Amino acid sequence: MSWGTELWDQFDSLDKHTQWGIDFLERYAKFVKERIEIEQNYAKQLRNLVKKYCPKRSSKDEEPRFTSCIAFFNILNELNDYAGQREVVAEEMAHRVYGELMRYAHDLKTERKMHLQEGRKAQQYLDMCWKQMDNSKKKFERECREAEKAQQSYERLDNDTNATKADVEKAKQQLNLRTHMADENKNEYAAQLQNFNGEQHKHFYVVIPQIYKQLQEMDERRTIKLSECYRGFADSERKVIPIISKCLEGMILAAKSVDERRDSQMVVDSFKSGFEPPGDFPFEDYSQHIYRTISDGTISASKQEIGKVDAKTTVGKAKGKLWLFGKKPKGPALEDFSHLPPEQRRKKLQQRIDELNRELQKESDQKDALNKMKDVYEKNPQMGDPGSLQPKLAETMNNIDRLRMEIHKNEAWLSEVEGKTGGRGDRRHSSDINHLVTQGRESPEGSYTDDANQEVRGPPQQHGHHSEFDDEFEDDDPLPAIGHCKAIYPFDGHNEGTLAMKEGEVLYIIEEDKGDGWTRARRQNGEEGYVPTSYIDVTLEKNSKGM
Repeated sequence: MSWGTELWDQFDSLDKHTQWGIDFLERYAKFVKERIEIEQNYAKQLRNLVKKYCPKRSSKDEEPRFTSCIAFFNILNELNDYAGQREVVAEEMAHRVYGELMRYAHDLKTERKMHLQEGRKAQQYLDMCWKQMDNSKKKFERECREAEKAQQSYERLDNDTNATKADVEKAKQQLNLRTHMADENKNEYAAQLQNFNGEQHKHFYVVIPQIYKQLQEMDERRTIKLSECYRGFADSERKVIPIISKCLEGMILAAKSVDERRDSQMVVDSFKSGFEPPGDFPFEDYSQHIYRTISDGTISASKQEIGKVDAKTTVGKAKGKLWLFGKKPKGPALEDFSHLPPEQRRKKLQQRIDELNRELQKESDQKDALNKMKDVYEKNPQMGDPGSLQPKLAETMNNIDRLRMEIHKNEAWLSEVEGKTGGRGDRRHSSDINHLVTQGRESPEGSYTDDANQEVRGPPQQHGHHSEFDDEFEDDDPLPAIGHCKAIYPFDGHNEGTLAMKEGEVLYIIEEDKGDGWTRARRQNGEEGYVPTSYIDVTLEKNSKGM
């Protein structure tokens, strides 16, 4: 099936058909362009949606902790990746389909124009040959009529007796002339006719079939290109389906990661105050003064005073516990977090200690690096001046000392809030202090009082603020021993919170070295404090119990 043989006389129809094919190609290109815009807008809207609902991580406290929140933010991340794949689809369509279509349409227009110009030229050449043949034909016909007229004129004069011989001779010459011209035009017409027939045969059997074949091939290539673009249009999205499937699988995994038990535990960890439930209020007997006699006035007074002290103390404790259910005490945030409930205060202090330990490790690493550099400079003076590192080294040492002090201070607060006796043991370095504490916690009548303000406060970190939770932790059990140690060197323990020891003395270990170079220890008499880890030989015993 060939256009050249089947459609030899349909040049105008082929002209319209090839133009329609290019218009259809451009229409499909416009469709792809609009689809690209839809994908781009869809991806943009998805990214804006993700950005709108993603957490603003301005501080660590705002980071999600609940599994349901973490799952939602993981879903947002997957959706952001999904939006990226929609952008990939748009880019692939723009490059592989739309861009290719626009380039091909331009080339197709140029090729079509060239083929149609060749067809028109061939048709014009055939028309010119036909006109030449037709002109020679008309001229031959005209000359034949003139020769016929000359023949009739000659015959009329030859038969006319009145005609002169000269007239007859002239008519004969005219007849011969016209006959000769008719013969020449006949030969010309025959030649032109033969030439036209040859050109016409060549036109319809060679030239036009060749041009129409090229047009047919061009149109078939256009159809093939459309087919390729159709596949490319689908492949652009099919390529990203595996990644999109992974995004959806990630969303499903995020949904499966939600743990209601863990979230419930986080609620407890976030809001647990550490208070004990309030106890029963004591009965306050105001009628006992009715039965008081003069003889036992002193004893009654002592009992009444004791009763008053106990009642006030008990009520004070109850109020200290019940503030959680009423209004929280107002005031600025304190350095020791004593404005927080015990459990929340413990968490904050532990976080601060961890951060300080990380900073201490960084400073220690920097100190080691500076010392190594200093050694290199001392061995190779041409590389640098060792003295130039001294200011930075001194600054690093100051930072290390400051961080260690901060760590000790916060650990003392942490021990206090955890109800460890070590926090108070650090403040009891001598029997004098113990004696003062004992006296300070006993009333003149010999009754025990819970007034925490009378207790000797060792750590200066209290800043004069009395924690209303102290009464809750006064009677907690001491920390259990996790091992024992033997003093390799003597230690005077003059600093607050430290424990003096003699060489060869055996102590109980109640808290391991946390990386700051200090270990918490206890004597057999209950006195506790920190000792240098490098001064002792530690043996940990997992099953050992505290004294």
